[in-house]
Amino acid sequence: MTSASYPNTQLFIDGVWGPSAAGRTIPVVNPATGKEIGTVAFAEKADLDRALEAADKGFKVWRKTSAFDRAKLMRKAAALLRERAEAIAPIMTMENGKTLSEAKGEVMAGADVIEWFAEEARRAYGRVIPARSEGVYQLVVKEPVGPVAAFTPWNFPINQVVRKLSAALAAGCSIIVKAPEETPASPAELIRVFADAGVPAGVINLVYGSPADISEYLIPHPVIRKISFTGSTVVGKHLAALAGQHMKRATMELGGHAPVIIFDDADVDVAAKTMAFMKYRNAGQVCISPTRFLVQEGVYNKFVERFVDESKKVKVGDGLEKGNNMGALANPRRSAAMESNVEDAKKHGGKFHTGGHRIGNQGNFYEPTVVSELANDSMAMNVEPFGPLAVINPFKTFDDAVTEANRLPFGLAAYAWTNSAKTANAIASQVETGMMTINHLGLALPEVPFGGVKDSGYGSEGGSEAIEPYLNPKFVSQAGL
Repeated sequence: MTSASYPNTQLFIDGVWGPSAAGRTIPVVNPATGKEIGTVAFAEKADLDRALEAADKGFKVWRKTSAFDRAKLMRKAAALLRERAEAIAPIMTMENGKTLSEAKGEVMAGADVIEWFAEEARRAYGRVIPARSEGVYQLVVKEPVGPVAAFTPWNFPINQVVRKLSAALAAGCSIIVKAPEETPASPAELIRVFADAGVPAGVINLVYGSPADISEYLIPHPVIRKISFTGSTVVGKHLAALAGQHMKRATMELGGHAPVIIFDDADVDVAAKTMAFMKYRNAGQVCISPTRFLVQEGVYNKFVERFVDESKKVKVGDGLEKGNNMGALANPRRSAAMESNVEDAKKHGGKFHTGGHRIGNQGNFYEPTVVSELANDSMAMNVEPFGPLAVINPFKTFDDAVTEANRLPFGLAAYAWTNSAKTANAIASQVETGMMTINHLGLALPEVPFGGVKDSGYGSEGGSEAIEPYLNPKFVSQAGL
């Protein structure tokens, strides 16, 4: 077990770490023990005003910094993040609950994201449009949209910040990050590497406090020109409406309820092992976590057996302890949600194969849980469980699978397994989703799009598409003098 200590987290405004103006703090709790481990500064209006002033000033400096120099500073930040991964990972585990290996993986992946956007900064090309008249030049120039307000959740404390932060910096924007109060220290360490790399004061600002109060103050403020939010669909719709009232650009990465479609010709052993790994990653608290397993009748019993076997192999415990491959749920709300889902599944006649209980009386530990033959009107089949719960139901025909996959208003991620190229092409075409991976895990890389459709939001936080919402295209038509 690591002996790392947990730091108290301060605000970062205009290049300076410090307390809130009122000196207010709130506690941070370790989800594995239920005990307070530190505090985080709680920003109020005076702090937000300082952050807004700093972001406005920082934008004026950063937009004039060449893309080449922005990229150089970002690559330096990525290198610092890799160097500090061993120190940051236990901090993330203590505040979030995920295992140490998952935490380190998240830190290292964050460095990859920074490097990807550093290169995109140098390739945010405009274009020349052929003119109708001789001597006329028609140019499209890409300009940074302005200061950004970013709102991020607790499930991936670094990953959710780094995509928004890196895209904004690459485009030449300044940013105010409202990071999660429950997991504040690891995103603060991410911000620190950028400050230590030499990003000018005011370009990056970090605040914590009341999420509703901060969003309702920052989004309408005239300094802010764009928002980016990751979180629930309910909150996302509210913030998108608020942004729309003030004509602010918005990127929304919202909830999902990912279907996994296993066809009769799939490699069941590989599918079960791979999808169990993905299901219990971060204790199922992942927006793209597989949730509704739809298995064709010919391999249904075999898949259930293999998946249950894999689920029983998961060792749950304190993420700091070696050998554990699933840590605590991040907060008591998630434990309560799991209990509600289990009780509801019992009422709806679900067949329990493993799990269904809390583990111990300290911390937020819950057993990997597998339920089959659960009715479509149950809670877990309609509301994202966001925990270590897998529901497995059989289907007969291709059309049956598509109907169920598309039944809900969500469309973030989907998975499919088949050895038929024809079936793979057909399922990719007909499932309404922003992302689909077939026969392997291929989502969330820095270079590929990341985002959903329908109630799962709009815009991308990955790939070359991700930088575009942070840029304004300006058309310039010029005749020779």
